[in-house]
Amino acid sequence: MKCGRQPDGEKVDELGICPTTMSSEYDGTHRGVFGGRFCWAVTATFCGGKIRGTFANKLESCIDCEFLKQVNEDEGRDFILSPK
Repeated sequence: MKCGRQPDGEKVDELGICPTTMSSEYDGTHRGVFGGRFCWAVTATFCGGKIRGTFANKLESCIDCEFLKQVNEDEGRDFILSPK
C-alpha cells in the first residue's frame, strides 16, 4: 500500500509499524509476505487515513478498497475474503 508503516518506513514514528509486516499467521496468503496481501483480515491496519479495527469492524470500508479489488482480480477463484 506504500503507506510508510513498514519497518523503517517514513511514517513509523507517527503511525507505528503495520501489523501486516509482523504477523506470520497469513504468510503466503494470496502469495504475499506475512499479511501483506490479506491486510483486510489483520487487525489495526491503516486505511483511509485511520487505523482500523478488527476484520468484522472494517470489512465495510475494505470492500471499496482498490488494493482488495486488485488482489481479488489477481487471485481469481483462489481469492479469500475472510480469515479462517
